[in-house]
Amino acid sequence: MSAAIKFSEERLMKVLLAPIISEKATFVAEKNEQIVFKVLPDATKPEIKAAVELLFKVEVESVQTVNREGKQKRSGRFTGRRNHTKRAFVCLKPGQEINFVEEAK
Repeated sequence: MSAAIKFSEERLMKVLLAPIISEKATFVAEKNEQIVFKVLPDATKPEIKAAVELLFKVEVESVQTVNREGKQKRSGRFTGRRNHTKRAFVCLKPGQEINFVEEAK
């Protein structure tokens, strides 16, 4: 947990926006033992690792990130775009687990 010392605790509290609970995220969690989070667009892998270790008191093995472009949407003759998002796939070390139900209490 020495990585949490490099970054300000205030910044680490803002890096993780929400866990992604979807069919695809659940499949990834079961198959690859990873957890998917929505993160700030400017978050780095070391920041994400430090934030998960600080907030959930677990050890992180690796982090992969994906930048997703927002969908093009249309309403009548006007076109718009949803916001771009960034997702982080966090792989925990063997024996580590995050239980969101008990963490919320």
